Amino acid sequence: MTLVDVRTPDPKRFIPGATGDWEVIIGMEVHAQVLSNSKLFSGASTEFGKPANSNVSLVDAAMPGMLPVINEECIKQAVRTGLGLKAAINKRSLFDRKNYFYPDLPQGYQISQFKDPIVGEGKIVISLGPDRQGQFEDIEIGIERLHLEQDAGKSMHDQHPTMSYVDLNRSGVALMEIVSKPDMRSSDEAKAYMTKLRSIVRYLGTCDGNMDEGSMRADVNVSVRKPGGEFGTRCEIKNVNSIRFIGQAIEYEARRQIGILEDGGSIDQETRLFDPNKGETRSMRSKEDAHDYRYFPDPDLLPLEFDDAFIAELERHLPELPDDKKARFVRELGLSIYDASVLVSEKAIADYYERVLHPTVKDVFPGQMVLKRAPVAVERDGKFAANWVINDLLGALNKAGKSIEETPVVPAQLGGILDLIADGTISGKIAKDLFEIVWTEGGDPAELVESRGMKQVTDTGAIEAAVDEIIAANPDQVAKVKAKPTLAGWFVGQVMKSTGGKANPQAVQALVKAKLGIEEE
Repeated sequence: MTLVDVRTPDPKRFIPGATGDWEVIIGMEVHAQVLSNSKLFSGASTEFGKPANSNVSLVDAAMPGMLPVINEECIKQAVRTGLGLKAAINKRSLFDRKNYFYPDLPQGYQISQFKDPIVGEGKIVISLGPDRQGQFEDIEIGIERLHLEQDAGKSMHDQHPTMSYVDLNRSGVALMEIVSKPDMRSSDEAKAYMTKLRSIVRYLGTCDGNMDEGSMRADVNVSVRKPGGEFGTRCEIKNVNSIRFIGQAIEYEARRQIGILEDGGSIDQETRLFDPNKGETRSMRSKEDAHDYRYFPDPDLLPLEFDDAFIAELERHLPELPDDKKARFVRELGLSIYDASVLVSEKAIADYYERVLHPTVKDVFPGQMVLKRAPVAVERDGKFAANWVINDLLGALNKAGKSIEETPVVPAQLGGILDLIADGTISGKIAKDLFEIVWTEGGDPAELVESRGMKQVTDTGAIEAAVDEIIAANPDQVAKVKAKPTLAGWFVGQVMKSTGGKANPQAVQALVKAKLGIEEE
């Protein structure tokens, strides 16, 4: 990685120390498993969760005489990812042998790319915020390269008291190593970068981004320096498999290095591991340099070459990516930047929202009901739908510890609730109750409202009778309102309570003001 400082020191990101302020410099190497049915150089399955050593071909096990054959779909996935990162696509690249010994690396070397990767420089724009003024800060993080390589197997040290086991199911699975430039200056920036990168590959369908399964993991390079000074010696924190852990590891490692330097010591370039139970990093081994791996072109694989037409065809079928979708939501639907950012943060959330917005689009959430009645022809209000998806649906999912894919309220059901509010069948208060019923019991919102008598009362005669009754029963409160008209809300609340929340709130408010002689502002 070429160390080039492209950012002006930012005091609000400095870390205070005993000898003054320090600046943390962060770069990341993210390993993302390519979504493909078979491995990079063999036809073995990539299905996760299969019994140990059941997805292993003779090539993966490095049997003598077995030769690798490039999987074209893995190449396409890497190019798609490069295009999604606004990166240069190299039409000629080489596969190299990276030589090192590890028990779960059967060949004794890894087929990777070194000097000639498939993808060159690109960029990711992250947003931090909102701050107290509701503003967001956009920061561009450079991408150094993306190269393809085969994954190693997995060593298991907890299966036997004196021996370790090796599972080669993962051996040979295609990995994209996405290397950032050292452009991040805080743990918050690093977490935002990882979140954005995971979102991009999920939108593209090139990696599932499931960090808990190991299909996406990060090596985090951390160094510290005095603001504006020379780059310090970096330490690499290996295989961090959670965005929260990335932040914790950086915070600890930066403090550790600052403490050593302020005590007059020096930083050893090394590879470290993060222990999430203790919240600290520990030394694993001294950091290797490129020459330690004795890279040379793999003699069994010809140079990888393709033309402009190949790239153009892949680019033509790219989906709408998070930044473009967010800009469209703000521009066309009038959403705030914050709301649009929440909705596009995960592809599944954005898909859900758009299915709520467009009722003629078939609800395809797996294993869940589609309403029998015909959908309305008019698209729903974007801001109103966004409010319900973000505050009510995502709030309920967060409270229940569920993901959007596990929601018991499908888009057609939530859209049905919004339609009932829009046409005046139910009030906002009733809608909250209806949402709870649909969440716990399921069903068609319109049928539930009908069968359970949940329609709001719009008969002004009935509402007027309720208002008269409350006013007559509370003369003292009437006197208070005469002196201070802003207290009229108490009567509105009492009428809504007496009607079980079914009275039309606007009608109640208008009648209360009329009966109490309060002029409209």
